[in-house]
Amino acid sequence: MKQWILSGLVLLSLLSTSLLQAGDETPEVSPARAQQLWQQIAPFFKPGSEFEGDLGDLKTPLKFYDGSPVKTKADWQKRRQEILKTWHTMMGEWPPVNEHPDVKTLKQEQKEGYTQYTVQFDIAPGHPNTGYLLIPDGAKPDHSRPAVLVVYYEPETGVGLKGENRDFARALAKRGFVTFSVGHDYSLYYPNREKAEIQPLSALAYGAANAFHVLANRSEVDPERIGVMGHSYGGKWSMFASCLYDKFACAAWSDGGIVFNEKRPSVNYWEPWYLGYEGPDFRKRGLPTKENPRTGLYKLLVKEGHDLHELHALMAPRPFLVSGGSEDPPSQWRALNHTIAVNEFLGYKNRVAMTNREKHSPNPESNEQIYRFFEYWLLQNQLDQQK
Repeated sequence: MKQWILSGLVLLSLLSTSLLQAGDETPEVSPARAQQLWQQIAPFFKPGSEFEGDLGDLKTPLKFYDGSPVKTKADWQKRRQEILKTWHTMMGEWPPVNEHPDVKTLKQEQKEGYTQYTVQFDIAPGHPNTGYLLIPDGAKPDHSRPAVLVVYYEPETGVGLKGENRDFARALAKRGFVTFSVGHDYSLYYPNREKAEIQPLSALAYGAANAFHVLANRSEVDPERIGVMGHSYGGKWSMFASCLYDKFACAAWSDGGIVFNEKRPSVNYWEPWYLGYEGPDFRKRGLPTKENPRTGLYKLLVKEGHDLHELHALMAPRPFLVSGGSEDPPSQWRALNHTIAVNEFLGYKNRVAMTNREKHSPNPESNEQIYRFFEYWLLQNQLDQQK
C-alpha cells in the first residue's frame, strides 16, 4: 500500500511537460533537467523497508551452478556466460540474429507529430511479420534519436488502434523516440508448431533481437540507445528479449510476472506457448495439477530449482523497470534484490526499479512512469554517467 501511495505522490510531478518532444532539434536534455527527471524517478529504485535486503528463497546468481562463489568481476563474466549458455541450451539455441534485415515499407501515413510506416520484416527465418515504425517529425539522419521496441500480441495496440492505455509506441513517438510496434499472436514456434526447436518464449526473444536491428539500421537511431518494453504477454516477451540480448540498453516489463508463481493463473510460464512446449499436442490450459501436470522445459526448470531471477541478473548493469500490477506486487523485490546485489558487486547502483499499481491493466500513471524511465536512461551518455 505504501508503494502505491508513493507512486501517487510522484505522479504529481510526473505529469509535467515531457522532456523530449517530437520535432526537437536534439533529443538530449540539459544536465539540470536530467537531474530534475532523476529526482522524479529515483523513488522507483528503492525497495520499501519491508523488503529491503530480503532475498527470499531464491538461489543467489553470485554463485556458479556448482556452488562456488563469484569473487571477482572476471568471475562474474564467466558466471554470466554460464547462465546464458545454460538457459540457451535448455531452451534451444537461436539461429543467427539477422543484423541486416530486409525491411519492406508497405504504407506511409502522416500522424500528429510523427510519420507511421507499415513495414514487413522476418521476425524469424521463414516467418514474415508486419509492424509499425514511427519516426518523429524533425528526426534527422544523424543517428541521434533514442528508440524503443514495443511488443504485444499484435502491433495495432502499440500505436493506439486497439485497447486502452496500451499505446506505448505512439506515446513515446510523440515524446521524440523512434519506436517500432511489433506483435506476434500467441507466441512464436520455430521453425513450426509441429516441431519447434526453441521454447516459444525464447523464440519470441529471438524475434525481438531481429526487430532490434530494424531500429538499429535506421539512420535516425542511435543503436546504443534502444530499449524494449511490453505489457502482460509483452511483459514476458520484453523481459526475455532484454535479458537474452544485451544490445538492448534498458527495458521496462509491465506486469508479466517476473518469477514463477503457480498460484497466479496469469503467471503461466508452464503453458506450451511459453516454456512448457514438448510437441504439438498441448496440455489442457490452466494451473499445473496432478491431473494436468507441468510439461516441457518448465517441468525441468522447476525440478532443478531454476527461476527467472537468473535471467534478470543478465541485465546488470543495464537498467530495467518492473511496472508491477496484480501479477508483480511489491513482494517481487525479493527477486529483484538479487539483481541489485549483482549490480552492487559490479559497482553500480540505481539500476533496478519497480513501480506498483493494484490492477493488472496499465493506467496513465504507470505509463507516465515508464516513459520517464526511458526518457532518463536513453539520454546521451546517461548509461555511463549514472553509477
